[in-house]
Amino acid sequence: MAEAASAPSPSRAVTGDSEFDRDTAVVRREPGVYDIDLSAGWTILGAVNGGYLLAVLGRALGDALPHPDPFTVSAHYLTASRPGPAVIRTETVRTGRTLSTGQASLFQYDDEGNEVERIRVLASYGDLAGLPDDVRTTAKPPAIPPYEQCFGPADGPDPLKGVSAITDRLLLKLDPATVGWAIGQPSGKGEMRAWFGLADGRDADPLSLLLAVDALPPTAFEMGLKGWVPTVELTAHIRHRPAPGPLRVAITTRNLAGGFLEEDAEVWDSEDRLVAQSRQLARVRLA
Repeated sequence: MAEAASAPSPSRAVTGDSEFDRDTAVVRREPGVYDIDLSAGWTILGAVNGGYLLAVLGRALGDALPHPDPFTVSAHYLTASRPGPAVIRTETVRTGRTLSTGQASLFQYDDEGNEVERIRVLASYGDLAGLPDDVRTTAKPPAIPPYEQCFGPADGPDPLKGVSAITDRLLLKLDPATVGWAIGQPSGKGEMRAWFGLADGRDADPLSLLLAVDALPPTAFEMGLKGWVPTVELTAHIRHRPAPGPLRVAITTRNLAGGFLEEDAEVWDSEDRLVAQSRQLARVRLA
């Protein structure tokens, strides 16, 4: 089992009474239509974080569909979302006994008052509690040093200070082997690993796993690249309800070509279970 005895939890928020829950809460205007005010607290370089957006749409679909848990969520990010009002429109595609499938789009208005689609999602939902316990896997948890030996924004120079509001919402402790970018000495490897949690101590659930797969600094930073790395497409698979305690997230990139790279993420819980996986395609600016 993972060792993270030093992970702080002074005043632990509970699910339903957390900043994450408040900021992803949607208001049903009519069947299939939801309103939300996207919080500026989940931005980086002024753009709303893709994992937060995935959780927002995931919450709307969880209300619209008959099954409780996201199993697979595939999102195309069409234009950058901004903090402020947005509307989500959902549609049930198919309802089955064990899985239901729906789609959702989030819209905002541009400066000229035109409605713009920001992100479109297709997702299948089921009941994670009803899955069999049989696990056969060759996957292993990432080798991350103990929590107290890893580094967060308060442990040294923070190159994202002032441009990454989302950092204050999270408890991130990066593996020392993947923080060279923060001091101008990137390793050149497409790797990022960290202990992950919410800053208010709320334990993870299937919805917050949609945030976790896209909350670490981009692997492009450790490859020596700078600037915004916008997501083009992201598919997440939720495999299990996570146990209480901090998560471990490992992200790797094997191929950067034509100004695009992939990020493959794994999320492991405190009982050494693989609880989420994802792959995304992202754009990078090359010198």
